[in-house]
Amino acid sequence: MPDHIIVHGDDALTLRITEELASAGARIITLSAPGDLADAGVGQAAAVVCAGSDDAVNLEIALLARTLDPHVRVVANLSNAVLRDAVASGNGPGAVLDVAELAAPSVVEACLGRTTHSIPVAGNEFVVSGAHATRAGTLRELYGDLAPVAVLRAGSGSGAESVVPCPGRDLPVEPGDWVSMIGTVDDLAAQGVEITPDRRPARSRRPLPLRALGAFRAFRDDVNPNLFRALGVSFALLAFATILLRFTYHRPGMSLVDALYFSTETIATVGYGDFSFVGQPTWLRLFAIGLMFAGVTTTAVLMAFVADLLLSRRIGASAARRRVRDMAGHILVVGLGSFGIRVATDLRALGHEVVVVERNDDNRFLEVATELNIPVIIGDATLRRTLADAGIDRAHAVAVLTHDDMVNIETGIILREVLGRRWSRSAGQTGVPVVLRVYDHSLGAAVAHRFGFENVRSTVELAAPWFIGAALGLQVISTFSVGRYSFMVGGLFVRRGSVLDGMLLADLPTRTRIIAIVGRSGTILHPRRDDRLAAEDTAYLVGPYHELLDTLQRSR
Repeated sequence: MPDHIIVHGDDALTLRITEELASAGARIITLSAPGDLADAGVGQAAAVVCAGSDDAVNLEIALLARTLDPHVRVVANLSNAVLRDAVASGNGPGAVLDVAELAAPSVVEACLGRTTHSIPVAGNEFVVSGAHATRAGTLRELYGDLAPVAVLRAGSGSGAESVVPCPGRDLPVEPGDWVSMIGTVDDLAAQGVEITPDRRPARSRRPLPLRALGAFRAFRDDVNPNLFRALGVSFALLAFATILLRFTYHRPGMSLVDALYFSTETIATVGYGDFSFVGQPTWLRLFAIGLMFAGVTTTAVLMAFVADLLLSRRIGASAARRRVRDMAGHILVVGLGSFGIRVATDLRALGHEVVVVERNDDNRFLEVATELNIPVIIGDATLRRTLADAGIDRAHAVAVLTHDDMVNIETGIILREVLGRRWSRSAGQTGVPVVLRVYDHSLGAAVAHRFGFENVRSTVELAAPWFIGAALGLQVISTFSVGRYSFMVGGLFVRRGSVLDGMLLADLPTRTRIIAIVGRSGTILHPRRDDRLAAEDTAYLVGPYHELLDTLQRSR
């Protein structure tokens, strides 16, 4: 029997995975370098987990582990989509995962105010849907035979301590309690539970005069301010030369138009030959020399500013700001890393307008954003001017997803001040939901409690269950959140002779709910308490992921 799990990585995600696997009873061997894999006993290992942030190292470990033992479970973190697809093809036991891909759906749901989660299970489409209880009563009285997933008590916040996971149907609830149920679409409809649609933004276009005024202001703000000074000097020089020649050029005299024409061709050093300074007073010819030098200088300066406007990166930034000025109801994404671009891509795929704020003008995902037709504002999101350029006053939701927790928290605090009354503590309320990525779960919980941020998402909290489940042999299908409590849907194979073999569902010792059983006798949807598990069945469970992992351990 395999007796240990090999883990490589030194970040918060790997630490969380290691702690959870150890608490589940697994013996952990830490891998320092890919070359030490053979010495770590990969041939006797239950799984090899490489969840660090370095794709190159993770790829090397995954390929080497598969070469040393084709049957060991290999769980690898690869953010590069090309590498991930190539390794996943014919990978064997285990999983090839991407943290951004795992965590992005939770952010998208929070931005859109979704309270439903579609989950494919055993060839059927299940839906987790949440709603506020409209009256007092038991879950059975309110929702019949629908399977309750969680109850979030009203008036006690959304912390984990106020969530009742997988309650019995006889649990009483009060008006305002949030109840999450799971079932097929038909099951939910039969009990009057509506599938809440996305909160679609109200789109509008500004009147033409306002757009014209905005375009003028945009041009004024986009160009280098010294351009206007250079233009002023050029026009002043032209006006002075025109007036001077009108009254001092003799033999023959000049009209005002002739003087303007001659001044222009002198400043531009064109010299068509129709006018000249031959025969003019010496002082006027000396003035002509100075005028030509001044003309060359001012023309060169003007061309330099025009080239800067047209050829530099300024034109891209200017175009993005101009597009945003005509947008309303868009979703603002701060940070264009692998997580941010994934969220932006998913939102665009759902038909939503997206605006991105990114500090680095050399970001490698800028080209991807261009292909998705997403305007990118280059600037610091902790500055109010940058948020104004991104149309914060017209935004439908904001997702702050940079790699720096401190930047995300600072941006969230500034957003709360900028939005004022439009600030929404949660996506279920009216206002602008603000979703913050905080990598560390403990810090995220503390920030949420201190500053009232309801939609704080930890990538560690969202991704770790997938890696842990895959390492232990659980078929992870989906994860979702109720409040800040993480739930998982997974498939569990019942081994012959295990504790679960022949167990009544009513005797299941963990706080989970079995929504389907697939076995030799067929598929049972919504199994009852008096149904039994049998060897070689696959039971599909929903519940807190700790409880699912405990059930997995019992199955052995």
